[in-house]
Amino acid sequence: MRRVLSIWLGLAGLAVCAVLLGLSVGSAGLGWAGSWHALTDGLAPQHAVLIHLRAPRVANGFVVGALLAIAGALLQLLLRNPLAEPYVLGLSGGAALGALLALTFAASSFSVSAAAALGALTSLGLLLVVAAREFRVVAAHGAPDRLLLSGVMLAALWGALITLMLSVSAAGHVQALIFWLMGDLAGAEASLPAWIALALVLAGAVADAPRLNVLARGDDAAAALGVHVGALKRRIVVLAALAAGAAVAVAGTVGFVGLVAPHVVRVLWGNDQRMLLPAAGLLGGTAVVLADALARTVLAPQQLPVGAITAALGAPLFLYLLWRERR
Repeated sequence: MRRVLSIWLGLAGLAVCAVLLGLSVGSAGLGWAGSWHALTDGLAPQHAVLIHLRAPRVANGFVVGALLAIAGALLQLLLRNPLAEPYVLGLSGGAALGALLALTFAASSFSVSAAAALGALTSLGLLLVVAAREFRVVAAHGAPDRLLLSGVMLAALWGALITLMLSVSAAGHVQALIFWLMGDLAGAEASLPAWIALALVLAGAVADAPRLNVLARGDDAAAALGVHVGALKRRIVVLAALAAGAAVAVAGTVGFVGLVAPHVVRVLWGNDQRMLLPAAGLLGGTAVVLADALARTVLAPQQLPVGAITAALGAPLFLYLLWRERR
């Protein structure tokens, strides 16, 4: 327990440093002292910039990264594949399609979040139906490549449908939608539904963590030890879809965070789900906050989509992991 607490506290300290960095940097750099002055002095001209622009953006970046990392950890366990994550398997694409449909009809923020979660759940359900035979093989022998390829094809399908929707949308609406789909936090406001989803997903995942540790040994071993495998897998599916949908509803498509964060935690500290799930959430949130800080400063005053930064950094790592998995 002391080791687990030290890991969590270390990652929490890293997250605090990332949040402070995200608050202090940008097109108008405030610095550490300037940020503290703007935070404590309500009359300072930078106070509105810090409170109304940067703080909501940093908060949403953290919650998006935490949701994607936990979703990735759950999917990697469910599919027995360390390369599984919401972006690669098409969950983010399905959530983006659902959210885009809701945005097209000017739905409320809650409706957009619900549509994104439903889209992610539909995508994961289709993946399990399309790859039903492979999923049965997963239970005993690990994940075959065709399961991963099925998710990639679903992601391509959602991408094609999104492109068709954009092609028939009003010209003035297309640019904003494209930036949102690329993973943009520039217009994000404080999103209470995303934080509620994070609390529900984390609570459900941590409560099932001991059973998830048993499930990692195989379905037969888990059933022999009294775990209701079918019900547990259904809960994993719902939690992963909820996490991916809530993340996409806030920031659009942010790729590879769900792949990198759980894998780094697993390599450094082991595969105990009781430790891994909260640790992956902390690391994922930190990664997105740092990526967003880079997106706001690399070409300042122009701001880049945070999804482009995570993809540029995560894609080479994904190829390396795929190559190592082959070997």
